[in-house]
Amino acid sequence: PPPGAPRVPRCHHSCPRAPDMQPSLPPYEVLPTEVSMEEMPRSTTVMVEETQQQQQPPPRDHLVWSLFTTLYGNFCCLGLLAFVFSVKSRDRKVLGDYSGALSYGSTAKCLNITALVINIVIVVLVIVFVSLALAGVFSSRNPYGGYGGYGYGPT
Repeated sequence: PPPGAPRVPRCHHSCPRAPDMQPSLPPYEVLPTEVSMEEMPRSTTVMVEETQQQQQPPPRDHLVWSLFTTLYGNFCCLGLLAFVFSVKSRDRKVLGDYSGALSYGSTAKCLNITALVINIVIVVLVIVFVSLALAGVFSSRNPYGGYGGYGYGPT
């Protein structure tokens, strides 16, 4: 210690320590008076660790899929909603908010899947009804002959 400083007694025997406590730091050493700070090296070492988030690919925004859903299958505006969520997801990804981008992207994906399923069902129903109409199933022919059974036609 420097001259004139009060002397602090040190504990030289081993004290019982709790098992979860961190080990003690080494004692502070005072620089000798003949060494000045200007003579000390000025280097800093920074350790950078890559996190798991940086190693993962960025989340998908499904923008192209939402665009096609908006243009070709916009049932109840589901395609437009999917497109809006895709744009929000892309904005979040650009800002570095990967959790927000993942949330908006998964919402856009769900909306796209819902719109796709509804559009497939509509196309299948139209094909079935058109084929049944062409086959004559919906004609108003009376199975007993004639057209309707209300007294029109031969008896």
